[in-house]
Amino acid sequence: MKKHNFYAGPSILSEYTIRNTADAIINFADTGLSVLEVSHRSKEFQAVIDEATALVKEILEIPEGFQVLWLGGGASMQFCMLPYNLLRKHAAYLDTGTWASNAIKEARLFGDVDVVASSKDANYTYIPKGFEVPAGVDYFHYTTNNTIYGTEIRIDPTVDCPLVADMSSDIFSRPIDFSRYDAIYAGAQKNLAPAGVTLVIVREDALGHVDRPIPTMLDYRTHIKKGSMFNTPPVLPIFSALQTLRYYKQLGGLPELERRDLEKAAMLYDAIDSSRMFRGTVTDPADRSIMNVCFVMKEEYSELEADFIRFCADRGIVGIKGHRSVGGFRASLYNALPIESVKVLVEAMHDFEATR
Repeated sequence: MKKHNFYAGPSILSEYTIRNTADAIINFADTGLSVLEVSHRSKEFQAVIDEATALVKEILEIPEGFQVLWLGGGASMQFCMLPYNLLRKHAAYLDTGTWASNAIKEARLFGDVDVVASSKDANYTYIPKGFEVPAGVDYFHYTTNNTIYGTEIRIDPTVDCPLVADMSSDIFSRPIDFSRYDAIYAGAQKNLAPAGVTLVIVREDALGHVDRPIPTMLDYRTHIKKGSMFNTPPVLPIFSALQTLRYYKQLGGLPELERRDLEKAAMLYDAIDSSRMFRGTVTDPADRSIMNVCFVMKEEYSELEADFIRFCADRGIVGIKGHRSVGGFRASLYNALPIESVKVLVEAMHDFEATR
């Protein structure tokens, strides 16, 4: 039975990426070696990381002055690595969910952190608005998409300081105005590659201004100088990322990716909004994520949630159980998910509702 993969991460990858990665595990670049065992110093792998970096710059239209890094440690490592490098005295953060809250906790180890607004009071079911970012802060950090709660900020904020963003779960789903940013980071396991590599895009002239000594491995300049190869990089995830980037370019880049993502999300939200059994959890439709659609059974049907999960499983639909902290359902609509899978889920919702 065909599987329809709605897991939040590690998540669905394109068939193009999976097949090419599988081939390279057997024979990488006609070397007679697996990509799992090839030297990262070989000319064949150097070509991989060079092309992947060039495609990130091309697809995202990154201007001169920024460096693209391939690092380990996940986005959670960036929660501390970023303020280590960029927070001189005072930063501003927006609290919109678990990962934003974790980033705030780490940043407070390095300086004063002003939490300009939070939606924790309503279990992060909305994006705060109308807040002010204090003058003179080193940067304003926000999390673009909140995988657990299903909210998203799809427009680059206008503030009087550099922006920093965790784009782990929606990078490559919209254009980005890099003129506003000092840094963007993203764990790969949503829209790019298997878990194990983190994409960091940093403005080079933003570095070197903190007074504290920075451990070698946590200094962005170390990895810039060594082309992300100060130590052995995550070779396999970077190879898979290259395949995904090639696939994105073949599709037509960000305009086509965004069109597809909006279409998939609209289809599922329409089904939720027109249902007598299901309801969305985000209070303002303008705050709804197009990557992670969170919904629940209406109160009178809440005892049927487990039945619906089983009903979906019988149709090959996997990964729709909501995060353990919020319950309900979560359908992750990352770039690699075909619209046919959304149609199958919508049909399952209609059919389940018709039997109850």
